[in-house]
Amino acid sequence: MAPRLSEQRDAATAVRRFGLGPKPGDIARIAADPRGYVLAALANPAAARIQDSPELEASPAVFAALEEARIEQAIMKAFGQNGTAASSQSATVPANGSATPGALPMMVEAPPKAAPASQLAGKVRREALRDETFARINRAVATDTPFLERLVYFWSNHFCVSVTKGQVRALAGSFEREAIRPHVLGKFSDMLTAVEHHPAMLIFLDNQQSIGPNSPAGIGRDRGLNENLAREILELHTLGVDGGYSQADVTSFARIITGWTFGQGEMVTAADQGRFIFTPNRHEPGAFAVMGKTYEQPGRAAGEAVLKDLAHHPATARNIARKFARHFVSDNPPPALIAALEKSFRDSGGDLAALTRALVSAPEAWDRAPAKIVPPFDYAVSLVRGFSLQTPPQEINRLAAVLGQPLWQVSSPKGWPDDDNAWMGPSPIRERLRIAEWVAKSVPGTSDPRLVLADLAGPGVGELTKQAVARAETREQAFELMIMSPDFLRR
Repeated sequence: MAPRLSEQRDAATAVRRFGLGPKPGDIARIAADPRGYVLAALANPAAARIQDSPELEASPAVFAALEEARIEQAIMKAFGQNGTAASSQSATVPANGSATPGALPMMVEAPPKAAPASQLAGKVRREALRDETFARINRAVATDTPFLERLVYFWSNHFCVSVTKGQVRALAGSFEREAIRPHVLGKFSDMLTAVEHHPAMLIFLDNQQSIGPNSPAGIGRDRGLNENLAREILELHTLGVDGGYSQADVTSFARIITGWTFGQGEMVTAADQGRFIFTPNRHEPGAFAVMGKTYEQPGRAAGEAVLKDLAHHPATARNIARKFARHFVSDNPPPALIAALEKSFRDSGGDLAALTRALVSAPEAWDRAPAKIVPPFDYAVSLVRGFSLQTPPQEINRLAAVLGQPLWQVSSPKGWPDDDNAWMGPSPIRERLRIAEWVAKSVPGTSDPRLVLADLAGPGVGELTKQAVARAETREQAFELMIMSPDFLRR
């Protein structure tokens, strides 16, 4: 039996609202059971992961490379950046970077002419970011479970970090692979803990600089408490801005998580490099109250207890439900949908697979006309997928950046905005038109625009779009009009 028209329209919703846009033939292929297609992606949580590889290193390996660069910088500094020894006396340099006249052969010889020492760590960061960017984009273009990718992007933006912050440039990709992807269908509390323990988040929100004023390391020092991480956990990651916390809660929580940092440099063991560690000498002693509950567990346990309670707080359920509905359905989602998602989050103890199933199962997630503007990264990926373009990942990344969404480069801890106003100003529209012109010239010459429209938009395509494509003066113009139509710009 041929799929009903409503099922065919649902198929377009499935690949756009819950995916990264259709590949050729997708809508026809899933039209018999669009909801089943979306839900099937949830059967294999492991498909959300991108495994470490020789090109994609885990965070500890990235820190090891940065530490190696630091040592090499010290060696180069001792001999001058051009590789010439700072003194006329022959010398070799041990691994700790100090010059030792007449050193043993096991010592590191003075390097030949090389790039300035200051460039070495930068090179590590640039290469790590490049490899992670390419891996993320290649996955987006090729994936057969685009709904999982969309979930990754939602949670990665909810718990965002930015490559504009020092070492985060080398860690943004591994942060997403290690703290986000393994948990998109797991427990919210597990994702929250993984995120707040990750070096990228600790660096981004400065917690490695936070020192308890009355801790052994803090007494008599100018440096002290940093509240950034505590504040953003409460305001953005869990309760929400209207979640009922106070400034006193922020300060107490900041005191509780003093000592939360990561291993780096010669003062830690190789096993601790690039991993979360707790440093007791920076930890503020005492018992502190957060959201009406006092925490006095020793060491890191108090902070982890706060995270657990925040993950299960009713305000967190409400905040997550609103953001989830807003992201996938509309800027003003139906109250019934928010209520259903909030209930699912509470009843399941923050089970994100249950939350996601509640979204897909809700009638309100399917009966709304396409309303959300496709954000720049997803838009660039959708064009490459839909028109089978042979576009290198660096070009896709450039297109997203031109449209205002450079990968992992948010301007604030709030993440990328999730409303239409952010992506549809005069300048972004102009840039989308330029991209549409480029795509139109890149589509294989034998493709009939009317057939491509029917394939990629399905029977629910708007009449104005069909007429515009059919009446276009040229083939290229037909594709430009198609790409700039609401059927391609919204989901």
